[in-house]
Amino acid sequence: MEISADRVKALRERSGAGVMDCKRALEEAGGDLDRAAEVLRERGLDQAAKRAGRETSEGLIEAYVHTGGRIGALVEVNCETDFVARTVEFQTLARDVAMQVAAMNPPSVHGEDRPSTDGHAPDGVPLMAQPFIKDTSRTVADIVAEVAAKTGEHIVVRRFVRYELGLGE
Repeated sequence: MEISADRVKALRERSGAGVMDCKRALEEAGGDLDRAAEVLRERGLDQAAKRAGRETSEGLIEAYVHTGGRIGALVEVNCETDFVARTVEFQTLARDVAMQVAAMNPPSVHGEDRPSTDGHAPDGVPLMAQPFIKDTSRTVADIVAEVAAKTGEHIVVRRFVRYELGLGE
């Protein structure tokens, strides 16, 4: 099947993947854009799993203060290179994770951390397992994995702190 440049371009804009990766995915999917996007996503997640052992010593700390200034959060999100840390995708991810922390007050990142007993979400769901507030059909871990697939680097939400006016010691 011959794949047009327009279809490759459409998939590239949608996924952020390279031209040849888009072309191969479209060929594998028989020209179906939705199926090709799924193929790219699966490949990206497989590649992200292979990168899981890599060191993540770059990244950024993102702050989010909710309207009214009564709730705020700081998150540390790490990646492998400062190049990726400066991308819009990575910065948006960090902002979204900080917003998630402010909104949902998770007890920990993954669940193995020792959670505090006061002020947390009633179900105590760790951050990475929570439904993402902007799209509840996906978890925070899914969102992180998608950005890792797009950037080609291992990405880790390292830690966070949440502040709420009137709560604290």
